[in-house]
Amino acid sequence: MANSITITDIRSAAKRLDGNLICSPCLPSRTLSEIAGCEVFLKFENHQFTASFKERGALNKMMQLSGEQRQRGVLAVSAGNHAQGVAYHAQRMGIPATIVMPRFATPVKVERTRGFGAEVVLHGDTFDDARAHGLTLAAERRLTMVHPFDDLDIMAGQGTVALEMLQQQPTIDTLLVAIGGGGLISGMAVAAKSVRPNIEVVGVQSERFPAAWNAMHDGHHKVEMATIADGIAVKTPGALTLPVIRDLVSDVLLVSEDEIEQSILMLLEIEKTVVEGAGSVGLAALLANKERFKGRKLGLVLCGGNIEPLVLAEIIQRGMVKSGRLARLHFNVRDTPGALADVANMLGKLGANIDEVQHQRAFTSLSVERVQIEVVIQTRGAEHIAQILDVAREQGYLVDLAK
Repeated sequence: MANSITITDIRSAAKRLDGNLICSPCLPSRTLSEIAGCEVFLKFENHQFTASFKERGALNKMMQLSGEQRQRGVLAVSAGNHAQGVAYHAQRMGIPATIVMPRFATPVKVERTRGFGAEVVLHGDTFDDARAHGLTLAAERRLTMVHPFDDLDIMAGQGTVALEMLQQQPTIDTLLVAIGGGGLISGMAVAAKSVRPNIEVVGVQSERFPAAWNAMHDGHHKVEMATIADGIAVKTPGALTLPVIRDLVSDVLLVSEDEIEQSILMLLEIEKTVVEGAGSVGLAALLANKERFKGRKLGLVLCGGNIEPLVLAEIIQRGMVKSGRLARLHFNVRDTPGALADVANMLGKLGANIDEVQHQRAFTSLSVERVQIEVVIQTRGAEHIAQILDVAREQGYLVDLAK
């Protein structure tokens, strides 16, 4: 394919990267395999120092700069992971780095990028605004642009992920890979297809940013403003990456925000590993398409772990609600001394742990002599909630499960 990379480029990148970043583990997951009905292998790229595969392409690019280019410095435009990869390795190599980030970039990613000694410029309300400003700055300061995905050296660096996976787990016959701009999947597809021509490579995108899906299916799905998978929130795939995707990727699947959240929580609970939204979309697609991948030997890339702690906390709580381990009950009781204590005593005997209590008199449509007690409880699941409601009603309580 003209104007693309080859397996030779990727093998050369692997030699450059050797010893400069970790060869992340690629391990089987017995539990996820049982749930999905296929053999699941997880590539833990969230174990890289900056918790993302982005280090690979950034380092491969910067290791090939001339002495003059290194002295002048590099510039990258990124909402987070690419920024950290460029900043960290530029610091290691003594290269001045300027990182342009949109104003919506998460604070944890901004601070970590600054922590690697880079000059961080926050500009624009969209990634496109930040990119335009970055191009202007790079021209004015004569800096080398390190593109997040649409660059042959970047693509070659990312392709080393597939080389490692197939060395670590030679039986893998299918790869499920997140797509933003396409740097990761294009590099991996070239590497995987060169090593094993019959392997299937399938891409995954958020329903809210379906640019590659649209390109593959001649679709017109609308691009939304935001997604929890912010690492792949790219409106347009790369000019270099898209032809590779069309040529070597068999399909692109879409996943919902709810499916992404569920997968983040499953990886945390089952594998005890923290991933960001983009890092979980492969598992989300697998769980939503079990029949399609039944019996396969499937490799998933946990491509990033930089998630805002408060967002992770919210996902955990929402997941507990969905699984029935956290519930909110409304009790309609007589407004008499000891009523709250009676409710609490009953819940305790039933094994429910009270998380929050709100005694509501003013903001309710109940009559004056009655009060609404709202109780948030920790339970063992949906069956436990049903048991609590049955017992409470048997004891004469007017109680409902709040939505």
